[in-house]
Amino acid sequence: MATEIERKFLVEGDFMPYVKKAERIVQGYMFASAEKTCRIRIHGEKGFLTIKGQSDNLGISRLEFEYEIPLTDAEALLKLCSAGVIDKVRHYIPQGSHTWEVDVFHDSNEGLVFAELELTSADEVVNPPDWLGKEVTGIKRYYNAVLSSHPYNEWTEEEKKGL
Repeated sequence: MATEIERKFLVEGDFMPYVKKAERIVQGYMFASAEKTCRIRIHGEKGFLTIKGQSDNLGISRLEFEYEIPLTDAEALLKLCSAGVIDKVRHYIPQGSHTWEVDVFHDSNEGLVFAELELTSADEVVNPPDWLGKEVTGIKRYYNAVLSSHPYNEWTEEEKKGL
């Protein structure tokens, strides 16, 4: 059994000088609820099926199971997804023994940029780089599953300001 432990932050500064590689990701959701999600993803030239459980009370950890599937299967399954498909470019920035993953969204989520850091424990200390902004860990509207059905370009100004 796998557990995903991560924290998420908005990006407000120039992170590009620190990027070591970048890849396009296209993903959609077969189903998504507060209790569980089933995601189809094309990451680079590979397909993946991911099932996630409900987040803990802080929104930091949850069960996660990910399986590589044939690319052609992922392409076909994306057409069956229940809400919109997310298109983003993920930038990888190493920091110590971890790697920041900065997602720059396109299409209906254009303008949204956030960074995630996977941790080994929920109480691990995070040393945020200076290009990070407000922490949004556990705020549901920043979950990719929510962004697929309520994209950033439909948010109110209050939502965009974090109110």
